[in-house]
Amino acid sequence: MTRVTFVGAGSAVFTRQLVADLLAFDDLPPLDLRLHDIDERRLAVAEGTARQLADRFGRELRITATTDRRRALADADFVVNMVQIGGIEGTRKDLEIPERYGLHQTIGDTTGVGGVFRALRTFPFLTALTADMRDVAPAAILLNYTNPMAMNIWWARIVAPDITALGLCHSVYWTAHDLAELVGVPVERTRFRAAGVNHQSWLLEWTHDGQDLYPRLVERIRSEPELERRVRVEMFRRIGYYPTETSEHSSEYLSWFLRSPEQIERFRLEPLEYLGISEENVEEFERAERALAAGEALELEEGAAEYAPQVIHSLVTGTPREIHANVVNDGLIDNLPSGCVVEVPTLVGPDGIEPVPMGALPVQAAAVNRPYVSVGELTVEAARTGEPRLVRQAVLSDPNASSTLTPARIWELCNDLVEAHGELLAPELRALVPVDAL
Repeated sequence: MTRVTFVGAGSAVFTRQLVADLLAFDDLPPLDLRLHDIDERRLAVAEGTARQLADRFGRELRITATTDRRRALADADFVVNMVQIGGIEGTRKDLEIPERYGLHQTIGDTTGVGGVFRALRTFPFLTALTADMRDVAPAAILLNYTNPMAMNIWWARIVAPDITALGLCHSVYWTAHDLAELVGVPVERTRFRAAGVNHQSWLLEWTHDGQDLYPRLVERIRSEPELERRVRVEMFRRIGYYPTETSEHSSEYLSWFLRSPEQIERFRLEPLEYLGISEENVEEFERAERALAAGEALELEEGAAEYAPQVIHSLVTGTPREIHANVVNDGLIDNLPSGCVVEVPTLVGPDGIEPVPMGALPVQAAAVNRPYVSVGELTVEAARTGEPRLVRQAVLSDPNASSTLTPARIWELCNDLVEAHGELLAPELRALVPVDAL
């Protein structure tokens, strides 16, 4: 049997969709599903969810739920990571402490100050996870969903270069899906390819029956002026290519949007938005827990197309398909740094995993990507060397942070966040750096 391990399976709603997508493949052989979480209550909901879905789909599914990570990983073929180190309280600190300094974020999980500190909390876990994989599942493929995606895949290459790690994100697919709906064509008859960095890739190819769809998008925007109040439309107008993450996410990666009340209002942004989303996720978990206790059927999202089940299906059955994935830039994008993590079309199937070289990005698109890459590079280097100044320099290089705060205030903010996150950070990075030190 193919053995699939979910780490962080207590992300119960996500676990539900992944299991449902796996079971929907009629030609996929029976699976041995291992569920791991350190929270026993959440683990119980994940196990109950998997058992209910196996019954509903009428599929054979061997299920083991355990708080013992090495037991869950033993002899795995695929390891799906969806752990959030620090949970909702860590997210709250990442958003609320910078907000007190006047630094606005909407989501705070990818780059910028929130992404930096989420990465620094996650890296020690990834080091331990990949060490366990090397011991008990050396041939397993790591399928990562945990943000910050690019920094986590970068760190995995640093600490475990012998493990195949693939970063999976649905932003490219849903961008193509939503844009197809906006211009009135069926997404299944479109062809799309994007490249760049996670949450800031660019839709480079987008056609319907061989015809470029960008002119139709321009006409659609012109016909509805309210669309011009969206961050992504403004980015498209200025860069010439449509970005592949939501306006809410995209707003905090640049210096253009969150720096003033006027821009926040113009582009209809909501600082701290992810706190509400996180609280809704907790409520959804509790609804699932009640539904399972009452013997009620769990709701499934229609039209979902998560990549991990597709990757597993393609590699197990030899079915070829193209997805978009986050991988180390080994000759894939010419004008982004070698060794950083990029998002590119990726072939999966009988020949394994084959990222597609995309040549050079349009020069203006690469220019927008590079500060994002620099934040990740400095964060990874801070963790690799244990140098706390690099943490501050990572935040200093972020366009949103540096457009809002002085360097001295960034140093103060990072000191506050270091103290707030405490033992979730590596010991050498807990040192405070005086604002005026030379």
